[in-house]
Amino acid sequence: MDPLEIAAVGAAGIAAGGINAVVGSGTLITFPTLLAFGFPPVLANVSNNIGLVPGVLSAAYGYRREMKGQARRLVRFGAASLVGGLIGAVLLLLLPADAFQAVVPVLILTACVLVLLQPRLNRWLKGRESTSRRVDGGVPLWLGVLATGVYGGYFGAAQGVLLMGLFGAFLLDDLQRLNAAKNVLAAIVNGVAAIVFISVTHVDWAAAAVIAAGSTVGGLLGARLGRKLPPLVLRGFIVVVGVTASAVMIAT
Repeated sequence: MDPLEIAAVGAAGIAAGGINAVVGSGTLITFPTLLAFGFPPVLANVSNNIGLVPGVLSAAYGYRREMKGQARRLVRFGAASLVGGLIGAVLLLLLPADAFQAVVPVLILTACVLVLLQPRLNRWLKGRESTSRRVDGGVPLWLGVLATGVYGGYFGAAQGVLLMGLFGAFLLDDLQRLNAAKNVLAAIVNGVAAIVFISVTHVDWAAAAVIAAGSTVGGLLGARLGRKLPPLVLRGFIVVVGVTASAVMIAT
């Protein structure tokens, strides 16, 4: 990559790391950036996934205080995320590249809709009667986390939004604690997918390294300052980037 590309991808990595810590849609920033510089979709997705792993780890570290008392929950749902992420990564490698090219615009637009709906979802979750939610969420929540892991291993944009929706619907807990758990599970999904990708497919290590550096900084900043960012502006930016990326991919 030339200096301009490095600067742009690094800035996208910082933004993605911060967004992942707070909203969970950072892929909608870094993935289109790589596409804009001519990366093939599958290579862009693989390199982006690996690059974002340090960012989600730093976000999880930033929320470490909110993770106290959640060990059993993280082990239980971490197993579902591990299996789901593995399945999703294998599907990405086994399915034809044309299939990924065809389905990604739909996934991106779906992720954009989820990002837009998150404020309403959060208000709905806060207003629900506590009696309708269980302590552990039962089998339905475990299966939901598994399915989200499959999606995250395959592509991953807005998997954090999906997890927060599931947690809020099934669990009775503070949203910040649930957000901390979301960051850990996203790190597990991205981490196991990254191991698969490194083992069996080509990675653009320059792009992955630049995203990793940026997302690490962004994850720490997002965990510390994310609650102070104007959410409307942040979501608007994510949606504009996502819709633009979908339009470009459909046109090509």
